[in-house]
Amino acid sequence: MTAGSLALLFFGVITPLSIVGYFLGKRKAALITTSGIHMHSQSDQYGWLSFLSVIIPAITVAVVGILFSLFGFDAIPKTFLVAAALAMGALSLIIGLKMIKPEIEARNIVESVIRKILFLASMISVLTTFGILISIIFESIRFFNMQSFWYFITGTQWSTEAAFLEGAGRAEDAAGAAKAMFGSVPLFAGTFMITFIAMLIAVPFGLFSAIYLSQYATPQFRNSFKPIMEMLAGIPTVVYGFFAAITVAPLVVNVADFFGLEASFNNALAPGIVMGIMIIPIISSLSDDVISSVPRSMKEGSYALGMTTSETIKDIILPSAMPGIIAAVLLGVSRALGETMIVVMAAGLRPNLTWNPLEDLTTVTVIIVDALTGDQEFDSALTLSAFALGLVLFFVTLVINTISVYMIKRFKEKYKVSNL
Repeated sequence: MTAGSLALLFFGVITPLSIVGYFLGKRKAALITTSGIHMHSQSDQYGWLSFLSVIIPAITVAVVGILFSLFGFDAIPKTFLVAAALAMGALSLIIGLKMIKPEIEARNIVESVIRKILFLASMISVLTTFGILISIIFESIRFFNMQSFWYFITGTQWSTEAAFLEGAGRAEDAAGAAKAMFGSVPLFAGTFMITFIAMLIAVPFGLFSAIYLSQYATPQFRNSFKPIMEMLAGIPTVVYGFFAAITVAPLVVNVADFFGLEASFNNALAPGIVMGIMIIPIISSLSDDVISSVPRSMKEGSYALGMTTSETIKDIILPSAMPGIIAAVLLGVSRALGETMIVVMAAGLRPNLTWNPLEDLTTVTVIIVDALTGDQEFDSALTLSAFALGLVLFFVTLVINTISVYMIKRFKEKYKVSNL
């Protein structure tokens, strides 16, 4: 049997077995209660105790077997492993039903298990982040053993034709090509330019629409307009890329030509505008929720003091909602930094260090995708450069997050002091 069939068999058996354990445990506890014996916990809590006593041991056996297989211990057949896990679940069901007694503190046991499961889930997310960082660091070290770290950080030329030929096994052709240059400044400059253009579009429109929907719009208009606007967040990015390349980019060229400026059909302005439109629902929806959560008593108090609606929004609502608004903007920035498809289709692939948004350029994520696709050897400088770019981008987002946390803390302190 295949691994997928075995997994389907395992969950197809253990899930109904756990449900049966829940109802049997609940029924046994209810029968004991009706006989006049006082139980420590409610009947359904004993049911959940039986449910957990079945599913946790079975999954534990399965996970341990999978870990052994991942580390090269293939002595245990997968079919036998699934059978052992299911047998453990059936045995645990019998033991769990026998554990249902008046003195068993089912509520405390279940809450303790749930708390540990939640802690494990949080630790998995943290450890996954560290695992990603460690894997990127090791591959980046391999790249920096081949190329200069200082030039990678400060260099203004990204030319990888020779590295591409070497990675593709064409070293004889690479000898006649220009030397590979891995200066990341043009890539990050393009990334920041497009992100900046996108946020110039997304932040004002997103924040103003959130203020209107939460403070001025009628309930009927809000209920009709907000779902329509949030549909923008569900449109695939490739569709936005078509829109940027076919509609917005030619429009930018025509407008620039009207003012006597020269613009390329692959330019930074078009993907920046479209990316900003894509991010508007993110900022608007989150800001709307934060603004709407401001206590009504604060707004009514400002009205009682004679403040107008605009003054209330400016001096009361926005300061109290600013930490959430900053978080929404940060989420939009992260979304813009990681966007790839729109840039590929509308801005191009040429690393170009320029301040002119009407020229073609590219971003870090586009080059990462380009470096990891194709038939290059994995240990080539071009392929490993993707990990170095990812490492620098990781630290860039870390710095942005740190600054945002500091700003949120300052706003909270300022607002708290102003209310004393």
